[in-house]
Amino acid sequence: MSFPRPLLFASALAALVPLAQAQDAAAGGMAFQQCADCHSPGANDGVGPGLKGVVGRRAGTVAGFKYSDAMAKSTLVWNDTALDNFLADPKKALPGTAMDWPGEPDAKARADLIAYLGTLK
Repeated sequence: MSFPRPLLFASALAALVPLAQAQDAAAGGMAFQQCADCHSPGANDGVGPGLKGVVGRRAGTVAGFKYSDAMAKSTLVWNDTALDNFLADPKKALPGTAMDWPGEPDAKARADLIAYLGTLK
């Protein structure tokens, strides 16, 4: 029995591409505990700016918070890609940032954290 070439190709390709792991906002909420030393999920009542509504917001624009020059002058918009890059290595993603945290090396943990941040409306 023979299979059409496109079907064989698709099957072989599917075997090579791992399934993406679903983001888990609940796990991200647990991971956020390491952020809570400086950031609030709500208003500006921490060392860092409050993160309510952070996803989709332009970086350095929370009223009433004093940002580093690098963050204030940034043109970043906190989408999934920008957040992932920043959370992986803040100093590399935005040289001059005042964020004094080494970053999260685990991509799944970052994805979960970003999913949680997306719930902070």
